[in-house]
Amino acid sequence: MHVSDMMPSNASSRPILDTHGSDRPPTPDHMEVRLLRPDDAEGLMVLEEAKWTREQSASRDSLIQRIEANPKLGAGAFSVATGEVLTSLFAKPIAAEKARTAPTWAECVNAESPHPGTSHSLFGISLSSIDGGAVTAVFEFFLPHVLALGYREVYLGSPLPGLSAWKRAHPGAPAEDYVYAQRDGFPLDPQLRYYHGKGFQSIVACKPDYFPHERSLDHAAVIRGDIPDLILALPRAAQPAQP
Repeated sequence: MHVSDMMPSNASSRPILDTHGSDRPPTPDHMEVRLLRPDDAEGLMVLEEAKWTREQSASRDSLIQRIEANPKLGAGAFSVATGEVLTSLFAKPIAAEKARTAPTWAECVNAESPHPGTSHSLFGISLSSIDGGAVTAVFEFFLPHVLALGYREVYLGSPLPGLSAWKRAHPGAPAEDYVYAQRDGFPLDPQLRYYHGKGFQSIVACKPDYFPHERSLDHAAVIRGDIPDLILALPRAAQPAQP
């Protein structure tokens, strides 16, 4: 499993001033956004099975292990009416050099976390969702939260869903050409364009055999975003919370 190639069709500037949340835009009434707990595992598995292939999806035990290893670095959005998990996000502390140089997603996920206080970098393990608005709500909750914890940047491995078609049209060209290609100042790949709009504007590397993803030919782009820039990119960041 990896960070999802999700550009939700139903997805729905000044910075957020109080990173502890008083100026954070209000969460929609139909959902609850909070840190994940081990007892969320059953609902998380339903989301895993809806969004991922058997090869990509995490097991129940591995989800619990992620939550217990980093209890402040997993967040989710839940339907108030049904309790259904709408979005899940998992991250972990990582040494920036490891995030940049690791040849695979799995190596980043399994890397030993830096000693507390020695790294300001996070690695995005996974983002899964069935609701675009819930993705926004989770970002609005999670990014100020981790900024307050002292983290300053996020790395993640982005799929490249346009690579397969591009390679058919350019069979002799290296994948790097596609990863760094732009149109009107934005990445050519639709997933990279999506993350660019979320504030991930630095492409660190193109990695072959990074994780299983058919349309990406198992390639990924390692991308990076400064957390303050990710907060600025939130679509509702300029709107003050209602009294």
